[in-house]
Amino acid sequence: MEFRISDIIRKKRDGFALTKEEIEFFVRGCVDGSVPDYQAVALLMAIYFKGMESRETADLTLAIAHSGDMIDLSLIEGIKVDKHSTGGVGDKTTLVVAPVVAACGLRIAKMSGRGLGHTGGTVDKLESIPSMRTTLERNEFFDIVNRIGLCVIGQSENLAPADKKLYALRDVTATVDSIPLIAASIMGKKIAAGSDVILLDVKVGSGAFMKTVEQAEKLAEEMVSIGESVGLKTAALLTNMDEPLGNAIGNSLEVIEAVNTLKGAGPEDFTRLCIAVCANMLFLGGRGSLQECENMASDALYNGSALMKFIEMIRAQGGDTQVIYDTNKFKKAKYFVNITANESGYISKIETEKCGNAAVLLGAGRAEKDDAINYAAGIVLEQKIGDFVNRGDVIATMYADDIALFEPASKLLSSAVLITEDCPQMKNIVLGRIG
Repeated sequence: MEFRISDIIRKKRDGFALTKEEIEFFVRGCVDGSVPDYQAVALLMAIYFKGMESRETADLTLAIAHSGDMIDLSLIEGIKVDKHSTGGVGDKTTLVVAPVVAACGLRIAKMSGRGLGHTGGTVDKLESIPSMRTTLERNEFFDIVNRIGLCVIGQSENLAPADKKLYALRDVTATVDSIPLIAASIMGKKIAAGSDVILLDVKVGSGAFMKTVEQAEKLAEEMVSIGESVGLKTAALLTNMDEPLGNAIGNSLEVIEAVNTLKGAGPEDFTRLCIAVCANMLFLGGRGSLQECENMASDALYNGSALMKFIEMIRAQGGDTQVIYDTNKFKKAKYFVNITANESGYISKIETEKCGNAAVLLGAGRAEKDDAINYAAGIVLEQKIGDFVNRGDVIATMYADDIALFEPASKLLSSAVLITEDCPQMKNIVLGRIG
């Protein structure tokens, strides 16, 4: 049956549910170019305002998943587990979680993305390791996972191509923060990637798409429902993104912090989140009760076995392991500037998105997808929410190769931090669990 895209737009504009066939027609047209961008945007805007029923969101997800390659991981032995974060600042979780889970006996065959805007990308962080390869032929990818238990690469160009097209349009038309569209985007890629188990890390707060716990719960419930409907073991954690995760923001700076965490000396908030994510992945993978899995993850983190897995992965993907053994060997930025407290008191707020955008101004991220990045640039926070500072104390240190970048970045970063007389109420790093 043939459809007219204008009729589909009108139907959704008027608040009616689209059929599976209409959604598939729309997604095919986005990929093959038969639906022009202006009509695709019109439908995305109608979905943004009118929403979608759960069945519609599931149909959109599957259409996105099947718009390109469906990865078959059956040649990899054992249970394949995956995780996905909805995006945050300082979120280098994969660099710790993947080796911990692999050290505990499950398989991680992970395809990750690059950063855009104020959030960083796992692939960019890995590529700050000299000679590290994140593009591999499929057989080599499978072989590495079978030999050492994990491999993290960039996404295939033909993995869910409909999502690439739709996300690019959403990004420039203010339709990113729609729960059905976010859920379909994330789960479409995860289903296409072929793992047996998916643990979702849904960020909540000033640095996340979901600003409230209520919004995050709706998104998590939608994604867990989609995963379960296609036979995947799926759960979600709601986690705090009201301040950057850990202390480091920027590619090699975040790798250094991840390595320190694998050496048992990571920031408290980041370490607690990593263990929680690992425990839930191991639980979904059938390794024991949640408490047993938490103990197992903690053991792997502190006994050095996860660090050895990470080093094995770096070596297998051609990276220079010397920078992992001695992180001082990472290339350093030419200059640094400190941000200091202009009064005494408690750090009561850190606007996370501003921190991410300040790091982009320093060269650590991309404003546009083709922008070059400086792997050594970024920010290290010396203080976090709840810490007491005296006037003149260093709050953060900025790193860049161009002195001119510090002025706009320092203005933005300084405006992100609020100091008050009273100590703020502290939030847990894990705010809830769905599934």
